[in-house]
Amino acid sequence: MIACGALAHEITALKRINQWEHLTVECLPASLHNRPERIAPRVKEKITAAREKYRTIFVAYADCGTGGLLDRALEGEGIARLPGAHCYEFFWGSKAFLERLDAEPGVFYLTDFLAQHFERLIMEDLGIRKHPELLKLYFGNYTSLVFLSQSPSESTMQMAKDAATTLGLKFEHVHTGYGALETGLNSLVPATTV
Repeated sequence: MIACGALAHEITALKRINQWEHLTVECLPASLHNRPERIAPRVKEKITAAREKYRTIFVAYADCGTGGLLDRALEGEGIARLPGAHCYEFFWGSKAFLERLDAEPGVFYLTDFLAQHFERLIMEDLGIRKHPELLKLYFGNYTSLVFLSQSPSESTMQMAKDAATTLGLKFEHVHTGYGALETGLNSLVPATTV
């Protein structure tokens, strides 16, 4: 499995729960989401490196802002990926996510991973700490922050609330658990892998 690093914790937990001992997971850095045009080429590199070693390869990414580039990269490879536009969609479920997107397009979403790494991935990697004027540029059209938690702890909940405060957004929490990530992976993970 070639996976997004933002899903590493959840995939490791699901691997243990489902006893997928035969499954090898290779993660790419979650920071690629800040430059989604780099996701498809990096996934393609991982596929090339894995071809000789593995009979079955699949991708644990949604489209993740690639604008279809990831799907085009996978077309000629015969490799499937998780369905959906964003991990938020398969954590929360397509129906709930798309309904909220239609009703309120100005929502910024956090998962457990993004809440825990908000400072590095958002504030530092996007340059907001060095250039505070970028905060309004990046987040000026957002109205609220929805924390989609997989296994919330008090500390992760506080990190999500702090992120909403930092961004000046209304906070909302929805516990999703693993959502459709588990069912999506169950449909992709073969019984055995060589």
